[in-house]
Amino acid sequence: MQTGTVELNPAAQTDKSDHRAGKYLAFQLGQEEFAIQVLKVREIMGVQEITAVPQTPHYVKGVINLRGKVIPVVDLRLKFGLPEAAYTQRTCIIVVQVSHGSGNMLMGIVVDGVSEVITLTAADIEDTPDFGHGVTVPYLLGMAKTKEGVKILLDIDQVLSTQEVHKLEAVLQKSEF
Repeated sequence: MQTGTVELNPAAQTDKSDHRAGKYLAFQLGQEEFAIQVLKVREIMGVQEITAVPQTPHYVKGVINLRGKVIPVVDLRLKFGLPEAAYTQRTCIIVVQVSHGSGNMLMGIVVDGVSEVITLTAADIEDTPDFGHGVTVPYLLGMAKTKEGVKILLDIDQVLSTQEVHKLEAVLQKSEF
């Protein structure tokens, strides 16, 4: 029997967390700290009047007019199953660019407050823990260890499923605002 070592391509051995390193915008939902990649953020604005759209899921608050473009607004508290909370002066809408199968779309996400921009290295990020059989969390990029504690890193492209994005696009195309 012949034994030997197999040498892998060093590029193939790169740490999975390398692509997750970079700048993140940190924000709060309830008592938890979350963060999304800064490259996905288009702008941050205070809560403004949101026009409700019939026949949308409970977590879709409606749409806003962003410089002549109608974009959907999702309340992340409701999407993640957290209790609804009254909007305060700290509540804001983060406008993000979401990539999906047929392209990109702008979407607003309502959060309790934005705290800071942080720079994370690969060493700061751990893989998402296994939450047990049948629990899938494709929208989690990982967990960031910071001086202040743990921040949950979101893959904003995965927060809404492809089906949910297509439904939103269909509703927006039917609506005349």
